Amino acid sequence: MINDYPFGNLDLASLSLWIFFIFFVGLVIWLQRENQREGYPLVEEDGRVADAGGIWPVPADKTFRLPHGRGEVTVPSGQNPDRTDLALEATNGSSGFPFAPVGDPMAAGVGPGAWCPRADVPELDAHGKPKIVPMSKAGFMHSAGRDPRGMPVLAGDDVVVGMISDMWVDEPEQLVRYLEITLDPEHGGGKRLVPMTMARVRSGFVQVRSIFGKHFAAVPATASDSQVTKLEEEKICAYYGGGLLYASEERIAPSF
Repeated sequence: MINDYPFGNLDLASLSLWIFFIFFVGLVIWLQRENQREGYPLVEEDGRVADAGGIWPVPADKTFRLPHGRGEVTVPSGQNPDRTDLALEATNGSSGFPFAPVGDPMAAGVGPGAWCPRADVPELDAHGKPKIVPMSKAGFMHSAGRDPRGMPVLAGDDVVVGMISDMWVDEPEQLVRYLEITLDPEHGGGKRLVPMTMARVRSGFVQVRSIFGKHFAAVPATASDSQVTKLEEEKICAYYGGGLLYASEERIAPSF
């Protein structure tokens, strides 16, 4: 009897399973390597190259063309360089133990006040324009709730440091991101931004509890009065965040 089965004794079901298995293993390997495009190669706290914990090598560099004429970026080797200004010291000779800030912790940029070296350019919307701009230059109007402009600003020690002079809005999101403070001369003068999430608008004043009056002069300022860069946002938010722990010794010490 002539076997008319075109594939002879080949088991198509078994072949399909093997093809799927090989494809799936390859997919897992590819995804694992693609995961290593950010944050790799890993380093220890002291800067030594760390074991990545896997058998797959870091993937080859890939270059992405950025929109709005901002050039190209290559990953993983083209990442922003690691910060080298970390004012930290080890609390123990063994790895895995915490590091403590050296000197003024409010100025160290570490711990809860840590920031990463993002690009010193503003975040753009889909049309290539800065997303976050002052309300006075954006054409927005306040229509509901309390308008904080003109209200005094109280620090965490109940000291009046200045007055709210503007609100900075995320135009595409139509959301207030920052309040602009005009500081009194005795608190540094000039203008500073405070993240909206770190401020509370009360009935007659705006309260910023994370830092005290003496700290406002050192709040990172923006280079422009009409836009804020991603790096400036990092440092501004980190400064207020760091104040939640480092503004006073009472906050650092445990309470019983």
